[in-house]
Amino acid sequence: MIGPFTCIADLRAEILESPVWDAHRSVLFVCSITGREILEIDLDRGVRRRWNFEQDVASLGLCESGSLVVALARQVILFDPETTERRVLWDSYDGPEESRLNDGKVGPDGAFWVGSMDSRKGFETSVLYRIDSSGTAVRMQSGLMTSNGLAWSLDAKTMFHSDSRGEWLDRYDFEPSSGAMSNRTCIAHLDDLAGRPDGGACDVENYYWSAGVSAGVINRFSFDGRIVEKLQAPVPAPTMPCFCGPDLDHIAITSHRFLSSETLAAAPQSGGVFLAKSKARGVPVARMREG
Repeated sequence: MIGPFTCIADLRAEILESPVWDAHRSVLFVCSITGREILEIDLDRGVRRRWNFEQDVASLGLCESGSLVVALARQVILFDPETTERRVLWDSYDGPEESRLNDGKVGPDGAFWVGSMDSRKGFETSVLYRIDSSGTAVRMQSGLMTSNGLAWSLDAKTMFHSDSRGEWLDRYDFEPSSGAMSNRTCIAHLDDLAGRPDGGACDVENYYWSAGVSAGVINRFSFDGRIVEKLQAPVPAPTMPCFCGPDLDHIAITSHRFLSSETLAAAPQSGGVFLAKSKARGVPVARMREG
């Protein structure tokens, strides 16, 4: 299903996340969470630009204007990569001190969907939010541990969402005009051996790709939650797949380095970005509607 992986950015960051392909600029944007950076990566030439922030950088999405919508640890901002202008969109996050914002993506409804995570194991304090361009945030789901894995189908009528610590994958009916989600269905439970679900992406054939962060795999799920393919990742801890390239027929994978010294010695490029050709094409990402 995918060709051999090449490391296109040997960053060795603690944790890279939220790769997003910007077709207008023909670059990949990536978050270095604890490095507090956003990186712009050319698929052929590697890192082109990087920007620092005062908080951990959890996730990002694209805006219609060309700006980025960025989830920092405890607020969401709009960031213009060309002028470096930053504007707070939402700063009412009220989660516990031990928590922060986590995985986020722009949905087909033009809003930024972002969840939170609690660093304490077993605490179901996390929330999934929907934030529109006016900065209005609505709690869409609560009682989570680590909200993750957001992705939408090609027809925009299905949303996937996971909990990395709850170790489950959900499917929802989605209304793209309003952002309403309904008919929650748990389609898979995943343990460490199968690959706890981290970031996700959808292909045009209605399959969902999940980074099995604990097992060094990318799991490809059918609509009903069956693992139809288990692809070996190039490093032990992949964090999110992202379809990219002009035809969305390549797949980029981010990764982390929270591993033993022995594991790192065997996989020194952990914490980098990897690229491979894919036989499946990805669903184009949505952009945040502004104004």
